[in-house]
Parts: sequence; structure tokens; C-alpha cells
Amino acid sequence: MNHQDEYPPEYLASILADVKTIAMVGASADPTKFSYGVLRVLHEQGYNMKPVNPREAGNQIRGLTVYESLAAIDEPVDMVEVFRASEYLPGIAQEAIDIGASVLWGQIGVYSEEAADLAEKNGLRVVMNRCPKIELFRPFWKPRLGQTI
Repeated sequence: MNHQDEYPPEYLASILADVKTIAMVGASADPTKFSYGVLRVLHEQGYNMKPVNPREAGNQIRGLTVYESLAAIDEPVDMVEVFRASEYLPGIAQEAIDIGASVLWGQIGVYSEEAADLAEKNGLRVVMNRCPKIELFRPFWKPRLGQTI
């Protein structure tokens, strides 16, 4: 898949419908940060959020325990969402593979062909340079929220 093209709405919708547990790498406890707002909305929409940030490990963000790493999460993770610089994405892709995640999602501005290739070769669905919070509120997704189109 070319991750510089628009993703088909059905592809994004199927990912957001299938995943239940999302690990957010680079989650922030600062309510003014974009990652905090995305974590808040996804959590409020019913996703089981697992914040990952080594500097905040053991603390809580919005009542959710923060983990030091993906490997430290004590339950299966469906999707790894990344709020880190693109240069870190290949390593995070390998960690996502190692924990058995099924989706690697790079936040807006987070893009790596190397990470996408690695993840896809290991069976993960990949989204790059997109925000799941935004995608949740696109018109094709309104039925998930109980709204009419």
C-alpha cells in the first residue's frame, strides 16, 4: 500500500471498528498537548487506552496507568499509535510486531516507509500521517457514534 495516498474510508473504518486496546506511544500528561486530547477522545469513545511514556511510567494519565514500554503492557494490544518523531517509527514497528499488535498507526507528521514495510511484511495493517481521533469523526464513521449520516 502506498501510504502517501489517501486511505480508502473502508480501510480506516475497519481498523477503528476492529481494535479494542490501543497503546499510545508518546502519550503526554499535559492537557495542552495533542496526544492528551487524542487519548481522551479515544478513551471516551470506549477504546481501552494504554499510555506509553518512559518518563511517566507508573504515573497516571486520566486515571490510566502509564507504561514504560510496549513490552511492559500486561494484556494484548490491538493497535500501536505513535506520537514520536518519524525516526523512531521503525524501532516501534518492531516492538509492535514483538507484542503481537495487528495495527501500526503513525500520528499526523509521523511517517516511515521502512516502518511500514517492516510492519506489513509481518502482517500488520498500517496507517501513516493520520489521526484516529479525526478519522472517528469523518462522515463514514458517524454510525459508530450513533449519529445519522
